[in-house]
Amino acid sequence: MKKMILILCLFISNIAFAQDDLLEMLDSTNKTNNEISATFKASRIITMQSIESMKAGELNFRISHRFGRLNSGIEELFGMDQSNIYFGLEYGITNDFEIGIGRTPLEKTLNGYAKYKVLKQSDNCWLSLSYFSGIDMKTNKFQYTGTDYIADRMTFTQQLLIAHKFNEDFSLQLLPTFIHNNMVESALDQNNIAAIGIGGRYKFTQRFSLNFEYAYVVRPSNTETTYKDPLSISFDLETGGHVFQIMLSNSPGMIERHYIAENTGDWLKGDIHIGFNITRPFSLFN
Repeated sequence: MKKMILILCLFISNIAFAQDDLLEMLDSTNKTNNEISATFKASRIITMQSIESMKAGELNFRISHRFGRLNSGIEELFGMDQSNIYFGLEYGITNDFEIGIGRTPLEKTLNGYAKYKVLKQSDNCWLSLSYFSGIDMKTNKFQYTGTDYIADRMTFTQQLLIAHKFNEDFSLQLLPTFIHNNMVESALDQNNIAAIGIGGRYKFTQRFSLNFEYAYVVRPSNTETTYKDPLSISFDLETGGHVFQIMLSNSPGMIERHYIAENTGDWLKGDIHIGFNITRPFSLFN
């Protein structure tokens, strides 16, 4: 009887040790697979999409504003008498899947998009990866000769968002981009545009950071064009649930077709726009 009790005690102790080892293994796995958060503060770096998206059930209201060019002179109050604005809503279907809609008076354009996070940076994964797919449609008076088809007004954008947060202060992102215009205004314009964007963020304090973004647009070398690569810098301030950005940019546009494919501003000539973004998230179900 004593032998049986001794064997039973040894068996129970072995199970306990095995459970402790298993828990240690699980804890070790969790510790080595911590997900990295807050690579960027908002769903856009400045104008370009960021790796971030809204959480499930969260709605974000975005207002973006660009004044006219600084070199427009005193008669236009250095651009302050002119303006372009964008209103948008961004909603998290899940923690990894976001949809958005918006409108800008530039060509009276409506746009919609979906963004899905494929990979999340963690101790076991070096980068975050999201896929962005957007569509926009001009609703202004048709400018071309011929038949006015709705499809001719549409542009489609595809992007990969590849980001890495190097430390608590510095994040960097690449944006391979493809834009397709169903119709262009002239034979000098391209239906298909490829570009590679880069954007970054450096955080000075918990509430204040510096952002930048630039896109190199691939264009045929034998084609003359007035289009320029977009370049923007911004100062970001988080206050009272809002993220406020004030920026300088050579692009007045705020959707992919306008600021990547059709930007004509030249920094060296003073074609610089002062602007700002304001975002305000709301939790709909909590």
